[in-house]
Amino acid sequence: MIRAPSLTPHDPVFLPLFGGMILLAWGLLAGWALSPWAGSLDHDWTRLALLAELCRMNPAAGVLPDLALGTLAWLLMSTAMMLPTALPLVASFRGLAARQPHGGRLLALLIAGYLAVWLAFGLLVHGLGMILAGLAVDSAWLTFNGWAVAAAIVLASGLFQFSALKAHCLHACHSPVTFILERWSPRQPRRSSFRLGVAHGLYCLGCCWALMLIMFAVGTANLAWMLLLAAVMALEKNSSWGRRMSRPLGALLIILAVVLAGGGLLSL
Repeated sequence: MIRAPSLTPHDPVFLPLFGGMILLAWGLLAGWALSPWAGSLDHDWTRLALLAELCRMNPAAGVLPDLALGTLAWLLMSTAMMLPTALPLVASFRGLAARQPHGGRLLALLIAGYLAVWLAFGLLVHGLGMILAGLAVDSAWLTFNGWAVAAAIVLASGLFQFSALKAHCLHACHSPVTFILERWSPRQPRRSSFRLGVAHGLYCLGCCWALMLIMFAVGTANLAWMLLLAAVMALEKNSSWGRRMSRPLGALLIILAVVLAGGGLLSL
Protein backbone atom coordinates (compact mmCIF):
# COMPACT_ATOMS: atom_id res chain seq x y z
CA MET A 1 0.00 0.00 0.00
CA ILE A 2 1.09 3.59 -0.61
CA ARG A 3 2.47 5.19 2.54
CA ALA A 4 0.29 7.97 3.91
CA PRO A 5 2.46 10.97 4.85
CA SER A 6 1.59 12.95 7.96
CA LEU A 7 -0.51 15.90 6.87
CA THR A 8 -1.30 19.14 8.65
CA PRO A 9 -4.71 20.64 9.59
CA HIS A 10 -4.40 22.86 6.48
CA ASP A 11 -4.50 19.87 4.13
CA PRO A 12 -8.17 20.40 3.15
CA VAL A 13 -6.77 23.38 1.21
CA PHE A 14 -3.42 21.92 0.21
CA LEU A 15 -4.60 18.63 -1.24
CA PRO A 16 -7.28 20.14 -3.53
CA LEU A 17 -4.75 22.70 -4.79
CA PHE A 18 -2.10 20.06 -5.36
CA GLY A 19 -4.56 17.72 -7.03
CA GLY A 20 -6.06 20.57 -9.03
CA MET A 21 -2.65 21.46 -10.46
CA ILE A 22 -2.19 17.87 -11.60
CA LEU A 23 -5.71 17.61 -13.06
CA LEU A 24 -5.21 20.91 -14.88
CA ALA A 25 -2.03 19.55 -16.49
CA TRP A 26 -3.87 16.40 -17.59
CA GLY A 27 -6.73 18.51 -18.97
CA LEU A 28 -4.39 20.78 -20.92
CA LEU A 29 -2.60 17.77 -22.38
CA ALA A 30 -5.91 16.20 -23.43
CA GLY A 31 -7.00 19.49 -25.01
CA TRP A 32 -3.66 19.89 -26.75
CA ALA A 33 -3.97 16.40 -28.25
CA LEU A 34 -7.24 17.51 -29.90
CA SER A 35 -5.93 20.89 -31.06
CA PRO A 36 -4.36 21.91 -34.40
CA TRP A 37 -0.97 21.76 -32.64
CA ALA A 38 -1.35 18.09 -31.72
CA GLY A 39 1.38 17.20 -34.23
CA SER A 40 3.98 18.81 -31.98
CA LEU A 41 3.34 16.00 -29.48
CA ASP A 42 3.21 13.16 -31.97
CA HIS A 43 6.66 11.57 -31.54
CA ASP A 44 5.67 7.95 -32.11
CA TRP A 45 8.68 5.89 -33.19
CA THR A 46 6.71 2.64 -33.00
CA ARG A 47 4.94 3.37 -36.27
CA LEU A 48 6.22 1.81 -39.46
CA ALA A 49 5.10 4.75 -41.59
CA LEU A 50 7.33 7.53 -42.91
CA LEU A 51 9.07 9.33 -40.08
CA ALA A 52 9.49 12.41 -42.23
CA GLU A 53 6.21 13.47 -40.59
CA LEU A 54 7.78 13.38 -37.14
CA CYS A 55 6.95 16.55 -35.15
CA ARG A 56 4.33 17.66 -37.65
CA MET A 57 4.14 21.44 -37.32
CA ASN A 58 2.87 24.48 -39.16
CA PRO A 59 5.26 24.86 -42.12
CA ALA A 60 5.83 28.47 -41.11
CA ALA A 61 7.11 27.40 -37.69
CA GLY A 62 10.86 27.17 -37.16
CA VAL A 63 13.16 25.26 -34.87
CA LEU A 64 12.74 27.54 -31.86
CA PRO A 65 8.90 27.45 -31.86
CA ASP A 66 9.03 23.68 -32.23
CA LEU A 67 11.49 23.39 -29.36
CA ALA A 68 9.42 25.77 -27.20
CA LEU A 69 6.17 23.87 -27.85
CA GLY A 70 7.82 20.53 -27.23
CA THR A 71 9.37 21.72 -23.98
CA LEU A 72 6.06 23.18 -22.79
CA ALA A 73 4.34 19.90 -23.59
CA TRP A 74 7.03 18.03 -21.63
CA LEU A 75 6.55 20.37 -18.64
CA LEU A 76 2.80 19.67 -18.67
CA MET A 77 3.51 15.96 -18.98
CA SER A 78 6.00 16.09 -16.10
CA THR A 79 3.49 17.92 -13.93
CA ALA A 80 0.79 15.41 -14.77
CA MET A 81 2.94 12.28 -14.43
CA MET A 82 5.77 13.08 -12.02
CA LEU A 83 4.29 15.52 -9.53
CA PRO A 84 1.93 12.85 -8.11
CA THR A 85 4.95 10.65 -7.39
CA ALA A 86 6.40 13.46 -5.25
CA LEU A 87 3.32 13.72 -3.01
CA PRO A 88 4.96 12.06 0.05
CA LEU A 89 7.84 14.55 0.01
CA VAL A 90 5.61 17.56 -0.77
CA ALA A 91 3.13 16.61 1.94
CA SER A 92 5.89 16.04 4.50
CA PHE A 93 7.46 19.38 3.60
CA ARG A 94 4.01 20.99 3.86
CA GLY A 95 3.98 20.18 7.56
CA LEU A 96 7.37 21.84 8.02
CA ALA A 97 6.56 24.87 5.86
CA ALA A 98 3.31 25.49 7.74
CA ARG A 99 5.39 26.42 10.79
CA GLN A 100 7.47 28.94 8.83
CA PRO A 101 6.61 32.51 7.75
CA HIS A 102 5.28 32.49 4.17
CA GLY A 103 5.02 28.71 4.23
CA GLY A 104 3.00 28.65 1.01
CA ARG A 105 5.83 30.41 -0.80
CA LEU A 106 8.32 27.85 0.47
CA LEU A 107 6.11 25.04 -0.79
CA ALA A 108 5.84 26.74 -4.19
CA LEU A 109 9.63 27.04 -4.35
CA LEU A 110 9.98 23.34 -3.56
CA ILE A 111 7.62 22.39 -6.39
CA ALA A 112 9.29 24.88 -8.75
CA GLY A 113 12.71 23.35 -8.06
CA TYR A 114 11.35 19.86 -8.64
CA LEU A 115 9.70 20.75 -11.96
CA ALA A 116 12.75 22.76 -13.08
CA VAL A 117 14.75 19.53 -13.20
CA TRP A 118 12.16 17.83 -15.37
CA LEU A 119 11.88 20.92 -17.58
CA ALA A 120 15.64 20.86 -18.20
CA PHE A 121 15.45 17.14 -18.98
CA GLY A 122 12.55 17.78 -21.37
CA LEU A 123 14.50 20.50 -23.16
CA LEU A 124 17.42 18.10 -23.63
CA VAL A 125 15.23 15.20 -24.75
CA HIS A 126 13.19 17.26 -27.19
CA GLY A 127 16.33 18.80 -28.65
CA LEU A 128 17.85 15.35 -29.19
CA GLY A 129 14.54 14.22 -30.67
CA MET A 130 14.67 17.01 -33.24
CA ILE A 131 18.20 15.94 -34.19
CA LEU A 132 17.04 12.33 -34.49
CA ALA A 133 14.11 13.43 -36.64
CA GLY A 134 16.53 15.23 -38.96
CA LEU A 135 18.61 12.08 -39.23
CA ALA A 136 15.48 10.09 -40.05
CA VAL A 137 14.65 12.43 -42.91
CA ASP A 138 18.17 12.01 -44.33
CA SER A 139 18.25 8.23 -43.83
CA ALA A 140 16.01 6.13 -46.04
CA TRP A 141 16.35 3.09 -43.76
CA LEU A 142 15.64 4.98 -40.54
CA THR A 143 12.74 6.81 -42.15
CA PHE A 144 10.94 3.52 -42.79
CA ASN A 145 12.19 1.70 -39.69
CA GLY A 146 11.52 3.92 -36.71
CA TRP A 147 10.69 0.75 -34.76
CA ALA A 148 14.45 0.32 -34.25
CA VAL A 149 14.60 3.56 -32.28
CA ALA A 150 11.54 2.63 -30.21
CA ALA A 151 12.90 -0.86 -29.50
CA ALA A 152 16.29 0.56 -28.45
CA ILE A 153 14.66 3.06 -26.07
CA VAL A 154 12.38 0.44 -24.48
CA LEU A 155 15.31 -2.00 -24.18
CA ALA A 156 17.49 0.64 -22.49
CA SER A 157 14.61 1.44 -20.12
CA GLY A 158 14.24 -2.22 -19.23
CA LEU A 159 17.96 -2.75 -18.63
CA PHE A 160 18.14 0.37 -16.45
CA GLN A 161 15.62 -1.20 -14.05
CA PHE A 162 18.40 -3.60 -12.99
CA SER A 163 21.04 -0.90 -12.40
CA ALA A 164 22.59 0.19 -9.11
CA LEU A 165 21.73 3.84 -9.89
CA LYS A 166 18.06 2.94 -10.15
CA ALA A 167 18.17 1.18 -6.78
CA HIS A 168 20.07 4.04 -5.10
CA CYS A 169 17.71 6.77 -6.34
CA LEU A 170 14.61 4.71 -5.56
CA HIS A 171 15.87 4.16 -2.01
CA ALA A 172 16.24 7.93 -1.51
CA CYS A 173 12.73 8.53 -2.83
CA HIS A 174 11.32 6.05 -0.30
CA SER A 175 12.51 8.17 2.67
CA PRO A 176 10.97 11.65 2.18
CA VAL A 177 11.26 12.78 5.82
CA THR A 178 14.93 11.81 6.02
CA PHE A 179 15.50 13.44 2.64
CA ILE A 180 14.07 16.74 3.95
CA LEU A 181 15.90 16.70 7.28
CA GLU A 182 19.25 16.09 5.60
CA ARG A 183 18.91 18.93 3.08
CA TRP A 184 16.64 21.70 4.36
CA SER A 185 17.95 24.58 6.52
CA PRO A 186 15.74 27.11 8.36
CA ARG A 187 18.53 29.72 8.12
CA GLN A 188 17.96 30.12 4.36
CA PRO A 189 14.40 28.86 3.96
CA ARG A 190 13.69 30.11 0.43
CA ARG A 191 16.96 29.03 -1.14
CA SER A 192 16.91 25.82 0.85
CA SER A 193 13.35 25.01 -0.26
CA PHE A 194 14.20 25.47 -3.93
CA ARG A 195 17.40 23.44 -3.57
CA LEU A 196 15.46 20.70 -1.82
CA GLY A 197 13.06 20.56 -4.76
CA VAL A 198 15.96 20.41 -7.21
CA ALA A 199 17.68 17.68 -5.19
CA HIS A 200 14.53 15.57 -5.05
CA GLY A 201 13.96 16.23 -8.74
CA LEU A 202 17.45 14.94 -9.53
CA TYR A 203 16.92 11.76 -7.52
CA CYS A 204 13.50 11.34 -9.11
CA LEU A 205 15.08 11.87 -12.52
CA GLY A 206 17.74 9.29 -11.70
CA CYS A 207 14.99 6.88 -10.73
CA CYS A 208 12.48 7.51 -13.53
CA TRP A 209 14.26 9.03 -16.55
CA ALA A 210 14.33 5.76 -18.46
CA LEU A 211 10.62 5.14 -17.93
CA MET A 212 9.82 8.72 -18.94
CA LEU A 213 11.93 8.26 -22.05
CA ILE A 214 9.42 5.64 -23.17
CA MET A 215 7.05 8.55 -23.79
CA PHE A 216 9.52 9.75 -26.38
CA ALA A 217 9.30 6.36 -28.11
CA VAL A 218 5.50 5.95 -28.07
CA GLY A 219 4.53 9.60 -28.45
CA THR A 220 3.99 12.34 -25.89
CA ALA A 221 0.40 12.66 -27.13
CA ASN A 222 -0.42 9.12 -26.00
CA LEU A 223 -2.58 9.66 -22.90
CA ALA A 224 -3.02 5.93 -22.30
CA TRP A 225 0.74 5.42 -22.00
CA MET A 226 0.98 8.52 -19.79
CA LEU A 227 -1.62 7.16 -17.36
CA LEU A 228 -0.05 3.70 -17.29
CA LEU A 229 3.50 4.94 -16.71
CA ALA A 230 2.35 7.53 -14.15
CA ALA A 231 0.62 4.78 -12.15
CA VAL A 232 3.65 2.48 -12.38
CA MET A 233 6.08 5.20 -11.24
CA ALA A 234 3.80 6.29 -8.39
CA LEU A 235 3.58 2.72 -7.11
CA GLU A 236 7.29 2.10 -7.58
CA LYS A 237 8.30 5.27 -5.71
CA ASN A 238 5.65 5.45 -2.99
CA SER A 239 4.56 1.92 -2.12
CA SER A 240 6.22 -0.29 0.47
CA TRP A 241 6.77 -2.99 -2.15
CA GLY A 242 7.75 -0.60 -4.95
CA ARG A 243 11.38 -1.68 -5.01
CA ARG A 244 10.29 -5.24 -5.74
CA MET A 245 8.58 -3.99 -8.91
CA SER A 246 11.78 -2.81 -10.58
CA ARG A 247 13.18 -6.11 -11.85
CA PRO A 248 9.86 -7.63 -13.06
CA LEU A 249 9.09 -4.33 -14.77
CA GLY A 250 12.54 -4.35 -16.37
CA ALA A 251 11.99 -7.89 -17.64
CA LEU A 252 8.59 -6.89 -19.07
CA LEU A 253 10.13 -3.92 -20.90
CA ILE A 254 12.90 -6.10 -22.34
CA ILE A 255 10.25 -8.51 -23.66
CA LEU A 256 8.33 -5.56 -25.14
CA ALA A 257 11.52 -4.36 -26.85
CA VAL A 258 12.02 -7.82 -28.36
CA VAL A 259 8.40 -7.81 -29.59
CA LEU A 260 8.87 -4.37 -31.18
CA ALA A 261 12.10 -5.46 -32.83
CA GLY A 262 10.57 -8.73 -34.01
CA GLY A 263 7.58 -6.96 -35.52
CA GLY A 264 9.87 -4.48 -37.26
CA LEU A 265 12.14 -7.17 -38.68
CA LEU A 266 9.18 -9.14 -39.99
CA SER A 267 7.99 -6.05 -41.82
CA LEU A 268 11.24 -5.70 -43.77
